[in-house]
Amino acid sequence: MRPRPALADLRPYEPGKPAAEVRRELGLDRIVKLASNEGPYGPFPAALAAIERAARELNRYPERGAELAERLAARHGTTPDRIAIGNGADAVVGLLSMAYLDPGDEALMGWPSFPSYRLDAVKQAATPVTVPLRGGSYDLDAMAGRLGPHTKIAYVCNPNNPTGGMVGRSALRGFLDRVPDDVLVVVDEAYHEYVTDPDYPDAIAEHVQERPNVAVLRTFSKIYGLAGLRIGYLVGPPGVVREAMKVRNPFDVSEMAHAAALASLDDAAEVARRRDLNERGREELAAALREAGMEPLPSVGNFLTADVGDGRALARALEAEGVIVRPLEPFGAPECIRVTVGTPEDNAAFAAALGRALQPR
Repeated sequence: MRPRPALADLRPYEPGKPAAEVRRELGLDRIVKLASNEGPYGPFPAALAAIERAARELNRYPERGAELAERLAARHGTTPDRIAIGNGADAVVGLLSMAYLDPGDEALMGWPSFPSYRLDAVKQAATPVTVPLRGGSYDLDAMAGRLGPHTKIAYVCNPNNPTGGMVGRSALRGFLDRVPDDVLVVVDEAYHEYVTDPDYPDAIAEHVQERPNVAVLRTFSKIYGLAGLRIGYLVGPPGVVREAMKVRNPFDVSEMAHAAALASLDDAAEVARRRDLNERGREELAAALREAGMEPLPSVGNFLTADVGDGRALARALEAEGVIVRPLEPFGAPECIRVTVGTPEDNAAFAAALGRALQPR
């Protein structure tokens, strides 16, 4: 049987290398995984307790999605019909692509950026239109110039994955003012909770209520430590939520994920603690890279990107030292690696491994 022609040249999303695989290959007891932008501290204590309770009723289908939507709506000062919960924020990208992209339509994005924007457009036989970044951030002036009659979705990854750069408040507002109302703008704020820059715009608070074509993505995968449970959400116009939910698989978010997310929402002190630890850890990684002669791009997330000449070669050398980082060839930057902020011990292990990996052999 012949697959759809649109899939002929599609390269699937390439996740970070599993720690268990590297541990088995190298025979090492400890592997430091700094490849996937995961939070290093695991679920909140209240979430762990909620997971244990939910595990006792896994014979039941998930049913707390409406409760979570209500809580998120209250948190963001809006209504539940503006909330769409998905199997991770990247799954919501897929739902939006299915709901809004026909063959020949265009999805506009900066590049390199999160691969799902591009991959999910191609799956729909739509055309990804990529615009080079400016200093590691989305170049919104250049993106506005690429808007056209076939543009249906425009993505703004803020801060951008994999580079960590952000666009400020006035730049985002100016871009949104130039986008026609029939183009859906998806602002991906997966790393929102890590950002401390006062010029960083909260697109939910500043744009969703006042604009008919802006939707914002958030996730519990990062600072909340729930990447393994796969839960994220969208806040946007009720019509966009309705169309995305039409193409969603039923029960695609587990009850355990709902319970853990609900239990994570009220611990502002732990969010602040992890944000502070991330700030210090990012500086530790930046210092290690600079000492090795590699200047990282400015980042406000929980990761750093640096041009190292050959990303895969250095990633392999670090892997041999028991440290996994992300080579960025799949993101369109083969010369770079991305390093996730870990615990202080993880960051020190990266610094030591980098020194060894760069020694002549």
